[in-house]
Amino acid sequence: MLGIKWSRQGQQVSGGAPQIFVDEIWLEVEGGRGGNGAVSFRREKFVPRGGPDGGDGGDGGSVFLIADAARHSFLDLRYRRQQRAAPGGNGGTQNRHGRRGADLLIPVPPGTLVRDGRGGLLADLTSAGQKAKVAAGGTGGRGNRRFATSRHQTPRHAEKGLPGEKRKIYLELKLLAQVGLVGFPNAGKSTLLSRITSARPKIADFPFTTLQPQLGLVETAEGGGFVAADLPGLIAGAHRGAGLGHRFLRHVERNLLLLLVIDLSPEAEPEPVAAYRQLLKELELYKEKLAGFPRVVAGNKRDLPGTGENLLRLQRVVEREGGVPVFGISAATGAGLRELVRHLAAEVARLSALPAEPAEEVIRAEPVAEKEAFAIIKEGAVYRVHGRRIERIAAQTDFDNDESLRRFQRYCRRCGLERELKRMGIKEGDTVCIGEEEFYYNA
Repeated sequence: MLGIKWSRQGQQVSGGAPQIFVDEIWLEVEGGRGGNGAVSFRREKFVPRGGPDGGDGGDGGSVFLIADAARHSFLDLRYRRQQRAAPGGNGGTQNRHGRRGADLLIPVPPGTLVRDGRGGLLADLTSAGQKAKVAAGGTGGRGNRRFATSRHQTPRHAEKGLPGEKRKIYLELKLLAQVGLVGFPNAGKSTLLSRITSARPKIADFPFTTLQPQLGLVETAEGGGFVAADLPGLIAGAHRGAGLGHRFLRHVERNLLLLLVIDLSPEAEPEPVAAYRQLLKELELYKEKLAGFPRVVAGNKRDLPGTGENLLRLQRVVEREGGVPVFGISAATGAGLRELVRHLAAEVARLSALPAEPAEEVIRAEPVAEKEAFAIIKEGAVYRVHGRRIERIAAQTDFDNDESLRRFQRYCRRCGLERELKRMGIKEGDTVCIGEEEFYYNA
């Protein structure tokens, strides 16, 4: 899927402007180009025949993602989809090297998964301060002093800097919260979060009031605490993407504990027991392990008449099917919340002490070693040459410099490229492409 996904939230309780919660986005990142090496010779009074003193170019900067606790979505990246680090400086005279390009740090929320264009996992940034390099800077070119030998004491060529690594990456946010509030629209999750934390989510009497996850810190009277997340409401078929679908269920995966909020009111649709079973079914169909997550059930709206019988029936079914504790609460009046919060805090402390499950394997983005020096693909009168080493040398060569050009031609003969092109039937005037460079073949 290309582009970004977002959900728009209406006016906040405080009267602020509408906000956009962005939890998926593509970025194009590119490391800075390396600086060019310099061609220079030492010129000082009373120092005859000064040797080469061209300095090296500086390496280009790299692009890093860094987890920043102050970020909660990719909102600030929506209009900065292309990110590039600073290039390295060119080499100078008197053996002066070019400066190294500054690295580019892109802040992202903790809980960010970084994937490459094929879906491979590159990094999982779970805690503030973690960094991941997503595009390496190009290497700076060598100055002419590096090519001086006893047989060739006055080299008049230098290398160009290499371009930085270019990559398209996919960022996916899975919110980090210890307790996730799960339920159907209008079950009272937002009201509950506003009661037990200082968060102020939008609250109204129509479905899908919450269109973006809301986080809040719950503090207990005993001094403990945990982070709770009010997640957008589920509907039937959410595992297939219906309603808010995967946007909701993805955030559930990072929770330690799920709090299933069930509407006990006589008008509730679906009725409490059916709602409980349907929530579990949607979780299991999305990802099987979610059905086995530790959970607590809160029967909400206990202050309304006719809810006592629904609560008793829900408790019997839930305890018979899994032994999960059920609390009768009223988020509107605060009844039963103290006991619920105390139990949640104890469960979070217990689960936090358990050994963590092994994380998804991170794929290191190392270049694959090539078995052959180069490969040639013929397309009509065009011969495309592929190979890491030969493309690197072509990118470093200054073809406006005669000595650099001759050096490249010698390499092509030495590595067997000319011989292979002749074997494939190349004719004078045909085009040879190596990396970004194009040449006309001249026999």
